[in-house]
Amino acid sequence: MTDQGRIESDSQPLVAAIDLGSNSFHMIVARVEQGEIRPIERLGEKVQLAAGLSKDDCLSEQAMTRGLNCLAQFAQYMSGRCFQALRVVGTNALRKAKNSAHFVEKAEKILNHPIEIIAGREEARLIYLGVAQTQSDDNDRRVVVDIGGGSTELIVGERFEPKLLESLHMGCVAYTDRFFPGGELSTERFQSAYYAARLELLNIEQAYKSLGWVDAVGSSGSIRAVSTILSAMGHGEVITRDKMDMLKSRVLEFSHTGRVRFPGLKPDRQAIFPAGLAILMACFDAFELEKMQYSEGALREGVLYDMLGRDRHEDVRGRTISALMERYHVDRANAEGINRHALACFDQVSQSWDLEASDRELLNWASLVCEVGLDISHSQYNRHGAYLIQHSDLMGFSKERQRKLALLVQGHRRGIPKGLLEHSDSNHLLKLTVLLRMGIVLNHIRGVALSNYALKAGSRTLNVGFERGWLKEHPLTAADFERERMYLHKVGFKLNVN
Repeated sequence: MTDQGRIESDSQPLVAAIDLGSNSFHMIVARVEQGEIRPIERLGEKVQLAAGLSKDDCLSEQAMTRGLNCLAQFAQYMSGRCFQALRVVGTNALRKAKNSAHFVEKAEKILNHPIEIIAGREEARLIYLGVAQTQSDDNDRRVVVDIGGGSTELIVGERFEPKLLESLHMGCVAYTDRFFPGGELSTERFQSAYYAARLELLNIEQAYKSLGWVDAVGSSGSIRAVSTILSAMGHGEVITRDKMDMLKSRVLEFSHTGRVRFPGLKPDRQAIFPAGLAILMACFDAFELEKMQYSEGALREGVLYDMLGRDRHEDVRGRTISALMERYHVDRANAEGINRHALACFDQVSQSWDLEASDRELLNWASLVCEVGLDISHSQYNRHGAYLIQHSDLMGFSKERQRKLALLVQGHRRGIPKGLLEHSDSNHLLKLTVLLRMGIVLNHIRGVALSNYALKAGSRTLNVGFERGWLKEHPLTAADFERERMYLHKVGFKLNVN
């Protein structure tokens, strides 16, 4: 376990981010003072989760044990300390592993906190945010390269705003297993890794070069290792193609990756250094880079700043939902009407149903985008909408949060989807689906004020009450509610309207 920083004696609440990477697990702890994040502790350990992936993409018990042991140390550190915010994110190895749910379940029990497995482009966005915080606040466009254990993220952005985002399936651990099996090191194997990386980059290099940039910045372990070695050898910290050619020649003097030795190269990075160097050289050539600076900012710092942004009501998820509505021509007036009614229903029953602020967020988003599928076809548009949300890159959303949002959208009309009922959080999701459906029915009634109805909730029941005689005067609404009553009855939920 590596650590930097110190613990301060005051009792100010802390914020923390944990990055479950494919090569290493990291935790950063910080205080927020005058709106700024001040790191006070960094913990990390190499667990090589990606190295434990079998040919059928299942994590080995040994790899999971390494990861869980590391998290137990993180948990011990956090014990007894006051955290006002904590976020835990998983990356490529957990995205890829078929049995990641098994690992996540155990890890969540150790940390006593949920874990979000984020999409590749969301990882890229957070990396860029972390890097941008370490750079000069100017308007120059920059390209950021982050070589991880299982994937490489590439971003072009200005200031704090990414313009292009991509996550490619090439990383120093994955490429070590693929091109240097058993640690065998040769010119042919190095070139195979290099050209494999060039092929991965081929589909994006033209779009990136067309956008252009002024500066190139690198982050995370592989690029840090290159920069550190160059500095220790007296060549300065700036990375250039000529300097990497020199490192490549030195690397190929060794016959085994485990024997690679350089000043400043940590023992736990020796075996994966050649693969990381090959990927970085491919990035330099594909993007015609002249030089690159290393940045201390990376994914975990980006997660911290993203949390701070949410506290300041600068939540990127709001922009994502708005962009989704724009892209699929959602009727904003109708969506906002559904939203008002659904949230009004939520506020009346949240205490009875033990619903939390995060549930209200999910309902808020679902009510705004539930009709995105209409842009595809009116027939089964709830299914079209669910597909779009499930398979789009939604910045700011974890994969699990995205899946829940898709299930709510699919369940907003017709029958309740089987996937929702079988979800591990089906109890909450069903209640949110009921509230969304109530919001839609109530929005059908033009001119009804939010105060004209009252809701009361039981464990599997919902009573909707109107003023005496109102339903008789609105038979179409009564029929609408009756149809909802029948759909909900099929899943054991009782709706009463009077």
